[in-house]
Parts: sequence; C-alpha cells; structure tokens
Amino acid sequence: MKNKNQDNEILKSVKTSKIIFPIIIGFLVVFYMLYNEFSENPKFLENIGSFKLHFYSLFFIFLALIMMFIRDAGYIFRIKILSGDEFSWRQSTRIILLWEFASAVTPSAVGGTGVAILFLTKEGLKAGKSSAIVMATSFLDELYFILMFPILLFIVGQTELFSIGDEKFLENGFENKYFYFAVIGYSIKTIFTLIISYGLFFNPRALKWFLLQIFRFSFLRKWRQSVNNISSDLIFASNELKSKKFSFWIKAFFATFLSWSARYWVVNFLLLALIFGINNENLHFDILKFSEHILIFARQLVMWIMMLVMPTPGGSGFVEAVFSEYMAEFIPIGFIVVMALVWRLLTYYPYLLIGAFLLPKWIKEKFKK
Repeated sequence: MKNKNQDNEILKSVKTSKIIFPIIIGFLVVFYMLYNEFSENPKFLENIGSFKLHFYSLFFIFLALIMMFIRDAGYIFRIKILSGDEFSWRQSTRIILLWEFASAVTPSAVGGTGVAILFLTKEGLKAGKSSAIVMATSFLDELYFILMFPILLFIVGQTELFSIGDEKFLENGFENKYFYFAVIGYSIKTIFTLIISYGLFFNPRALKWFLLQIFRFSFLRKWRQSVNNISSDLIFASNELKSKKFSFWIKAFFATFLSWSARYWVVNFLLLALIFGINNENLHFDILKFSEHILIFARQLVMWIMMLVMPTPGGSGFVEAVFSEYMAEFIPIGFIVVMALVWRLLTYYPYLLIGAFLLPKWIKEKFKK
C-alpha cells in the first residue's frame, strides 16, 4: 500500500491538467510583450507582413525540426546505453517523451527526474537500476553545462555574452543583471555535480550520513525523509555505475552532448529562416557570421542556466521574456516577440501536448492491475 500511495503522489505531480498553468503563464507574458511591441512600434503589423516563406526559409525551418529530432534521438540513445539495452527503441522513446513532459510541467530546478524513476521501474527495470539511470542522466546533463559554460565564456568573452540592451553595459558585462542569474545557476549546478560525483564514484554512505546530519536541524527536518530516500537511491546507483567502463561514459556523454547542442542550434536555424523570409533591402546579413552563431549558441546555454533559479514550470514566462531581450540584437525590429513565441511553440509546447496524450494511456497500461 505504501508503494501504491507513493506512486499516486508522484503521478499527481505530473497530472495532465497541469499543462494549463505553464501555457497560461507563457501566453500571458507573450501577449503582454506583443501589446508593448504594438504600442511602441506603429509599423509592427507592417513588419510582420513583410515576412514571406521563401525556399531558404523553409529549408532552415526544416533544419530546426531536424535539430529537435536529433535532440530527442540523443536522449533515446542515452537511455538505451544507460539501461544496457534492456529497453526497446519503442520503450526508450516513450520514456523520453514522458520525461520531457514531466520536465515541462515542473519547475526548472526540479525537472522531471522526480518521476523518472517511476517511469523506468514501470517499464521493467529494478528500482536500484532505475535510480542509477536517473542519477547518471543528472550527472551527465550537469557535466555538459559545467564544461561548456567556461569554454564558451572564454571563446565569446564576458562582455559579448552578458552585455545587452542599455549601452552602459557594453563596457562591462559583469554589471549586467543576467550575469548574476547565470552565476547563481552555474554555482548550483557545480555544487550539485560535485556532490553527486562524490556519492556515485567514491563514498555514497558517507555522503548519506553527512546529508542526514545536516537535515536534523528543525527548519530542515521536514525534508529529511526525502533526503534519506535520495541518499539510498544514490547508494544503489553507485553500486550499479562504479563498475562501468570508461567507454560507457564516453558514449553516454556523447549522446548528452549531441542532445543539448542540437537543442541550442534550433534558434540559429529559426533566425536564418526569419532573415531569408523578410523582404527588406536594407537588411544586413552579419548574423550569418560563424562567430555570431557561436554567440547565439552561448547565450542560449546561459539562458538555460538562468532557468534553474526560476520557480515556474519549465521556466514558462521567464524564458519568453529573457529570450526577447537577450536575442533582440540579432532579430530584426518587429519580430522579437514573434520569434520568442515560435521558438517556444517548437521546443516546449509540443512536449506538453504529447505528454498529455501519452500519460493517460501509459497509466492505464501500467497500472491496470
């Protein structure tokens, strides 16, 4: 009965009715920005009307869709690797789509990992191995950010990466408000990864003891049982993963790198589709420079790190607003808000709809007994 009640509580956190909340937040923010854009720019509708679907626009939209396919294919391939091929391609695909749905309806700091163990165990894995896979995916995802952020910061430079909008920021990117969001998010990810690494590969029992001692304080005691459960999962995961060969981690990280990198290239191709679709003789094509593509890529990674400190599901509302400001210098006037909406329609909202369709059928199949 206890396990059944736990499963019910987990499923409540990702019930399909929760898709309404992030959709409402996201669209309210977009409509507010559209209203401001229309008020400040009388030629807003005229600018929008200048867009035409040329061949190259369709071509780059197609490439953006290919990037979304690669993103999901990388995750599916990673699940296959981490499970030791115990999942079929169909099962792996279903798990990833459900996992993405869970991430979309929970705050960014929580993500979909809380329900992922349930998905994996109900697909046939033992609880210990399911915990190991979830821990491994968290470790690999955070490792990607920890490695890529300083590399891109070095390549692009802090001024280019954080200086936007107001000219007073052009001299020193460290004065920009987004720099502090990024630093907080990156620090959380780094600390989390170091803790997970120590627990997974060195001494999980010592880490469990240490965490339980911390959560003995009265103001933290209500989370002590959850920490105890997570620590126990970490011990199971460590037993599963410590014996894995180096080649196993290389393949798993390659799949992780492929997925996250493809996710970020979506915006680059959407921007190119927009540029080629605008009928404007004065339009410049500096954005086609490779260095600016790298800058756009880097800013998206920073946006994702900043999402960690946002409490809304999937960063809804915050992401649309930051995107419109953070990418404004690359997008022709009049298209900033529309571009933010199209980007989210392609990369976020489909997972809400797919999950809302898949989850009830999956629950009916896996809990029918």
